[in-house]
Amino acid sequence: MLGRARRAGAAAGRLDDRTLSTAWQVVSLLLDYPTEELLSRRPLLESAVATLPAPVADPLRRFLAGVGTTALGELQREYVETFDVTRRCCLYLTYFAHGDTRKRGLALVQIKQAYRRAGAELDTDELPDHLGVVLEFGATTDLDVAWRLLQDHRAGVEVLRIALADKESRWHDVVCALVATLPGLRGDDEEQLAALVAAGPPSEDVGLDTQPYALDPRLNPRPTEPTGLGPTIPVGAP
Repeated sequence: MLGRARRAGAAAGRLDDRTLSTAWQVVSLLLDYPTEELLSRRPLLESAVATLPAPVADPLRRFLAGVGTTALGELQREYVETFDVTRRCCLYLTYFAHGDTRKRGLALVQIKQAYRRAGAELDTDELPDHLGVVLEFGATTDLDVAWRLLQDHRAGVEVLRIALADKESRWHDVVCALVATLPGLRGDDEEQLAALVAAGPPSEDVGLDTQPYALDPRLNPRPTEPTGLGPTIPVGAP
């Protein structure tokens, strides 16, 4: 009960809905695999970033400035090296909480159900816990549901931020911008973060017949293919 009360109190201090929606839409797009389409949207993204408060906008400006001076092939290589090589740079939120365990499959089902209750159906092959999917869902469909999902996995977001900092990845700025939209770590979040840093996500040895998600290649926490995410509304639209 105390944890729920703490999270409810933290929500009271969040950014206004339009600002939060714009920030999450931009971060969602920038966490996707780089494409020509993304580069062509850079002026639109820069205009959207200009409407955001400095703690959110400044790291996004740095990222977009770097994108503007880097060849697409180099960006794509860096993306794969960042999110394919190290599990700590996983973009799938339930991996941090549940690792490669059966509990992760249940968590994925629960997130899908949360989307459906909000009236959303995924139109992508991506898993529902992909950080970019969660943020796009929040920006375009239900900020409150996405907010709760991010709070439930707040320690995992912080592990990702730390891992990107350790790799000196350009995507560290993007996750820093996201973190600037969220409450700071407290209490049980800090304890979970310490445990994840020390021991990593949980693991278990199970047979394929008892883990129905084991054959799903999307459960690999190290993606090598584009996620196929795309905006469902213009960035910054009312």
